[in-house]
This record gives sequence, C-alpha cells and structure tokens, in this order.
Amino acid sequence: MALFDFASFVDDLATASGKAILPFFRTAMAASDKGGRDGRFDPVTEADKAGESAMRHLIKRAFPGHGIVGEEYGAEGEDAEYVWVLDPIDGTRAFISGLPTWGTLIGLTRNGRPCYGLMHQPFTGERFFGDGGKATYRGPIPGSGSGSGRGLETGERRLRTRRCASLAEATLSSTSPRLFAPGAEREAFERVEAAARNVRFGFDCYAYCMLAAGHVDLVIEAGLQVYDIVALIPIVEGAGGVVTRWDGGDPAGGGAIVASGDKRVHEEVLRLLAG
Repeated sequence: MALFDFASFVDDLATASGKAILPFFRTAMAASDKGGRDGRFDPVTEADKAGESAMRHLIKRAFPGHGIVGEEYGAEGEDAEYVWVLDPIDGTRAFISGLPTWGTLIGLTRNGRPCYGLMHQPFTGERFFGDGGKATYRGPIPGSGSGSGRGLETGERRLRTRRCASLAEATLSSTSPRLFAPGAEREAFERVEAAARNVRFGFDCYAYCMLAAGHVDLVIEAGLQVYDIVALIPIVEGAGGVVTRWDGGDPAGGGAIVASGDKRVHEEVLRLLAG
C-alpha cells in the first residue's frame, strides 16, 4: 500500500484525538504519577488515555493487520509491516500547567523505519507533518487577516530548516536540563549549551517542529522512548534537517537524541557530545 493512502487517515486520527483531549485542557483535571526515571514525577491524565484510545479504535477498525505502539496502552503487533507509534500528549507537564507547548504525536513505521509523522497541537490548530522527503505546516498563518477585523487565516506552507554555519550562531532547545543524567551525559550537554548562542528549555515535541520551521537550529534530549521521537523524524528530515543519536546512530529506537537544521552544526555538536 502506497504511503499517500495514509495521509488523510492520519488527519482523521489527529482530529479524533484532539476532540478527546481538548475538553480536559485548562481544567481542574487531576494527574497521576507513573514514576519516571530516578523517581521523577511522570504525569499521566485521563486526557492522555482518552486520546490514545480514540486513535487505537480507528486504527484497529481501518487496519486490523497493523501494529500499534503507544505510551499509555503498550505495544501489540510490533512485528507487523506497518506499525503506528502514538504519544497522545507529548508534554503532559506543559498540558497540566495550561501551557500550549504540548502535542499529539502520530508516527508510522514500515518494516521498522519511520516513514510518516504528524504533530498536532489542537489548541492552537497547528499540524506539522512529513514523510522524510517533504514536510508541511497547516494552521494559522502569521500576517494573514491583518486589517480585516478577523483572526488569522488557516493555510499551508512548506517547512524548511534554516542555514546555520556554526554552534556559535545556533539556538538550542531542550525540554529540561534534568533530562541528562549527572556525570558524563550532563557534562556533554553542558559543553554544547555553553557554545550555543541562545538556549531555550521546556518545549517537548514543539521544539522539533520549530526546528523544521526554521526558528530553532538544534534540539538535544536524552532518555526518549520510541513514541517520543518516531513521528518527529520524518518531519525534521522532510524539512532538510538531520536526526541521530548522540553517537551518530539510528534515532528511531529513542535514547539520547540530537536534531539539527544544518548538517554543519550537527557534525560540530556530535564532536562536542563525544568529548
């Protein structure tokens, strides 16, 4: 089955998950603690569960032979040719804080390789999607509707990373400095952080989309699961960027990840991370 057959279906998944999740946003919803790495607070909410349940229901009905890997309800059919990789709310800490820097990640792998990805931010009405060869933004367009008395108009545009010759010119983003284990891992990140021009924390999946859109040059994280990264790889690569593990290896399995908009910065960062 050709990849383009899935594009409208992924949009349907995004719409369904958004309808399930949004009623919980900026409410007095309680969050449970799943218990993260080193005992850190790792929240999960009814919104996470509702969003993933909605997507799983549609996938099983439309493609019963496909596998699914999801953050909330685990894996089934992982050895299938096509596997959906779902994170209903990437950035749950932001979600429960009322901040719009979370998103729903919908990834698709074929024979173990990421082939399509979409990040949906239903509160802002933004979608970022790509297949590794092309990446696209759909949502409110800045500058549209000016002087018309209306809000921003919705449209589409091609995503492209921006040129950045060196780390000294780069904007670096990471969800939190606490992602990095004390010792060698944290020291490696701090070497890159010290050399970057601008550093911003706290944006989860949104940072990768801003990289694809040409507003951020570099994202560095560690301890990622497959559902944290699979959907984002085709978006970044489709916009002209590079995603690898810190050692330069395949990022699809998660772990310590670096994404760059320019190959020159990527190579510089890999050297610094290696020490």
